[in-house]
Amino acid sequence: MPMDNQPSTAQRLGSLLKLATTRILPLLIGTVVLILIIAWFAGFFEDKIEPTAEIQSSVEKVGDRPTDLVHEVTKDYVEEAVGTLKAASRTSVSARVLAAINAINVSAGDQVERGDVLVELDDEQLQAQLKQAEQAYAVATATRREAETNFARFEQLVKQKAASPAEYEQSSRQLEVAQANVLRTEQAVNEARVLLSYATIVAPKAGRVVDRLAEPGDTAQPGQPILVLYDASSLRLEAPVLEHLAVKLQPGQVLQVYIDALDRSIAATIDEIVPQADAPSRSFLVKASLPRSDDLYEGMFGRLRIPAGSRRHLCLATDAISEVGQLQFVQVVQADGSLEKRFVKTGRLGMPGRVEVLSGLQAGEQVLLHDQENVTDADAVQSSEVNQEGAPQ
Repeated sequence: MPMDNQPSTAQRLGSLLKLATTRILPLLIGTVVLILIIAWFAGFFEDKIEPTAEIQSSVEKVGDRPTDLVHEVTKDYVEEAVGTLKAASRTSVSARVLAAINAINVSAGDQVERGDVLVELDDEQLQAQLKQAEQAYAVATATRREAETNFARFEQLVKQKAASPAEYEQSSRQLEVAQANVLRTEQAVNEARVLLSYATIVAPKAGRVVDRLAEPGDTAQPGQPILVLYDASSLRLEAPVLEHLAVKLQPGQVLQVYIDALDRSIAATIDEIVPQADAPSRSFLVKASLPRSDDLYEGMFGRLRIPAGSRRHLCLATDAISEVGQLQFVQVVQADGSLEKRFVKTGRLGMPGRVEVLSGLQAGEQVLLHDQENVTDADAVQSSEVNQEGAPQ
């Protein structure tokens, strides 16, 4: 006989039904809803369009439009070594005496000729030294004349045996001393004149003034630069050249130097190749002289263009290239006359209207020529969708 506190079969079924209603049923409903949402995003409930007819109708033909062939060419190429213009003949003008500067007759940038007066120093003290030397020379000259007269007199007296040999020898020594004093004072006069000439500093050679390091009123010290000038005809480009190129160069060889500031190439002759490589850069210092030019200045930037051999590359007409942003593509003509849009990568410009092709094309392929202004962004988007695999990484 069942106990009163045990649940009946009906009660158990009710509990199970309640559990299924409150827990299992919502879980099943949620799963079904999630599956339906995924199917909707995947386009399961949309009608599919057969692709065959659409693709065939979108194929573009070349028609009568102009085309061009991609061809392979052999071209000589050069490598550039950057350098700086420096003067082989550079002069620092300084004083040889300690004196105040009265005047400086030139400024930075002036062109001077050999012998032009550049600096004038205070010469009062030097003038006084010259006068003292000239007076000493005059005294020495008078003393020598007196000694010559005494020597001649004693010479006659000795012949007449009216003077002793000792007196004759003494007059001879006095004459020798007087002659030596004349020579010494004469040298002192010459030295004073030379020192006085140092008060006027002239240009030792023709050149251009680079810098002015003193002003009137300053004290010029021996060896301290006052002006710096260089010979404009001695300008040359000094550039470090990689060793695999430098070993092929020879002094006297003529190369082209491109001056960026002037946008001009100038023929230069190699003067010197320093016979020691720089270990960190693996390069040699090459010095190439330039012809004299009024628009060339020391310190300017230049490029030494060195022939580095020849190489073969593909050549493409620039009118065949369409650009959108940083992407470049062309339309390649297939054997059946259809067009294939293909991404390419270009290099350096060659002859006018031609450019080097690095990737994307092969020699002998035919490309469509078009007006660059007619290329639209829509064409670029379409080409990107058609040929995603050809896009540059």
